[in-house]
Amino acid sequence: MRRVAALAMAAGLIFAVLVLPNHPDAMGWNTLKRWPLELPLLLLGMVAIGRRWGASYIFALLLLVAVVIKVADFAMFSAFDRTFNLVLDTFLIGAGLSLLRDSIGGVLTVLAVIGTAGLLVLLFLALERSLRVWASLAPPRPLRASAAVLAVMGAGWAAADVGHHLEYWRFDKSPPGSAWTTRLTLKRGIEVEQTATELARFTAEAQGDPYADTTGFLNALEGRDVLLIWIESYGRASFDNPLYAPTHLETLREAEAEIAWSGMAMKSGWLTSPTSGGQSWLAHGTLASGLWTSDNGRYNAMLASDHKWLFHFAQDAGYRTTAIMPAITMAWPESRVMGFDKIIPAADIPYRGARFRWVTMPDQFTLATYPALLPTDARPDFVQIALISSHAPWTPIPDMVPWEEIGDGTIFNEMADRGPTPKDLWRDRGAVRDAYRQSVDYTLRATFSHVARLGDDAPLVIVMGDHQPAGFVAGSDNKDIAAHMIGPPGLLGLIDHWGWTDGLVPAADGPVRRMDSFRNDFLDAFTHARVSNVVSQ
Repeated sequence: MRRVAALAMAAGLIFAVLVLPNHPDAMGWNTLKRWPLELPLLLLGMVAIGRRWGASYIFALLLLVAVVIKVADFAMFSAFDRTFNLVLDTFLIGAGLSLLRDSIGGVLTVLAVIGTAGLLVLLFLALERSLRVWASLAPPRPLRASAAVLAVMGAGWAAADVGHHLEYWRFDKSPPGSAWTTRLTLKRGIEVEQTATELARFTAEAQGDPYADTTGFLNALEGRDVLLIWIESYGRASFDNPLYAPTHLETLREAEAEIAWSGMAMKSGWLTSPTSGGQSWLAHGTLASGLWTSDNGRYNAMLASDHKWLFHFAQDAGYRTTAIMPAITMAWPESRVMGFDKIIPAADIPYRGARFRWVTMPDQFTLATYPALLPTDARPDFVQIALISSHAPWTPIPDMVPWEEIGDGTIFNEMADRGPTPKDLWRDRGAVRDAYRQSVDYTLRATFSHVARLGDDAPLVIVMGDHQPAGFVAGSDNKDIAAHMIGPPGLLGLIDHWGWTDGLVPAADGPVRRMDSFRNDFLDAFTHARVSNVVSQ
């Protein structure tokens, strides 16, 4: 009986590994109904092979790799609504550890890493031991030969399932059972190869820009300043999700009335972001470069290509280009190829108040302070501001204060100390969603209040989200973000053909374009004539 129990427990562990899902939506009891074709193959194979050739170690390592792939996918689906790509996403491990350190502290982060590594080692040892239990049966030669034949038949059955679902061949019906874990692992390997090929193609595309040698852009602006404001995690959920829409739409309607009173016109539309749940730089790069930088591999290829960003064209048109980046706390060498004359990171913004945990300073302070950071210059300004108060983990959330009382930022100190910690907040998904609602609303209020205060000679203002929040917060996998343009009525008339909606609330059925279309659309709309001819993309 003891041996039977050991065999059953060993088979149960391998079964659990094989049916482990890679997506949050699949995590449930129904997962146990999926019969893994690899299970009899592995068990019978171990009976046939025995302890020869280190088979138990090899199969245990393969199973561990499958577990890591599934867990990585699970994390990526939870955060970014997509699978994990080994070529493109390895760097996210460092970013995730940095965010974890800011949330729970360095000591707990180190302990978490050590604990994770320990669990992987223990899982490997448990899997190897489970396989060895079956290898130790040592049946008579005829039974061993029978096990080998059945294992080969099982391998053929599993191969038939894998090939059917990966469309190497097709059957009228899917074979009974599922070699899903093998299929998933093989698919991820294929994706690595495809990614390398796609990056080579994208690199060639990035190096061939039909707008690169054209001059005379942006003359329709007649030297008017341009202000591009990014709102973190601001997407279509603010308009479609009933958890957020009542709050955010009311704020936008109030801001719309205030801005209209100042005499400026407004138009709003939809753009599809290349990312969701995070990786804001992919959206920033896509919009400014006119290239679909949907992953970090494409982003790096774009940076290495000398492709012209929107800010390069602004420089050619006589603008001083500046990036106000309160989230940048370390070296940012890649900014050298983005077309900015000046980068102003967190350390150069004179905030003397307390940090809001990951968030270095409230958005209202950034918006109140940036004009003083721009030295007097005869050139008009083209400024990008990347706001961060609505960045996860959405705690603590500042309040709006009178603009004239902001001072050096110490007025925010009490706000920075309140509210639940990220660790406490994220235990309750409902609380996370409500914190998201409040933080985005705060940034909307700060942004449009600032815009309304810009005065008679206001710049052309572009306000847009970078991406939707994580799927469980957004409530959908939609990647559309809201984009707003604010300026003199005559100037905004130049984008009438875009089909955007008047005001700050884009029509639900309004046109949706990918974010990589914006660079060329913007250059075309605000240019009366060019020096050279361009073949449209």
